[in-house]
Amino acid sequence: MTDTHDLISRNAVFAAERFTSGLRINPSGNMMVVGCVDPRVDPSHVLGLSLGEAAVIRNVGGRITPATLRTMAMLGKVGQANPEGRPEGDWNLVILHHTDCGMTDLAPYHDLLAEYFEIPVDELPDKAVSDPYESVRRDVDILLSELRGSQFLVTGLVYDVDTGVIDTVVPPTPLRTP
Repeated sequence: MTDTHDLISRNAVFAAERFTSGLRINPSGNMMVVGCVDPRVDPSHVLGLSLGEAAVIRNVGGRITPATLRTMAMLGKVGQANPEGRPEGDWNLVILHHTDCGMTDLAPYHDLLAEYFEIPVDELPDKAVSDPYESVRRDVDILLSELRGSQFLVTGLVYDVDTGVIDTVVPPTPLRTP
């Protein structure tokens, strides 16, 4: 079992050997990743991201929900308040779903999922909770419609927990203009 002592010891190694000082609040890589809380699928590890390279949002299933959109809006305001060091160019919003997701285990819990997605129960089939390839397409579509006119590219990826390989389901796609 990992306990607090283990965490403090690991942090001491991190601080001594891998810590990078001087990082800014804005990601250095013009990237935000939305991924699942599943401990097998840490977006920073599976995508090879460095500390400070991307903003990472994690939730159940890595889904684009109204709460995710609100979080993204808040992070946008933080970025606007801290313009120094903000890289030029388009931002890439990466949606990372994965195989063998626990979201599939929630499929029978219609009321719980409807509350999570903030939709009526009869709209749950539109969320494709049991198919990571289709769910990533649906979530990319939400971003493409919700964030129109912004300077973003949206990418949809699926990570295979058995092989460690990522499939590009939706290549970097510019947001539609209003």
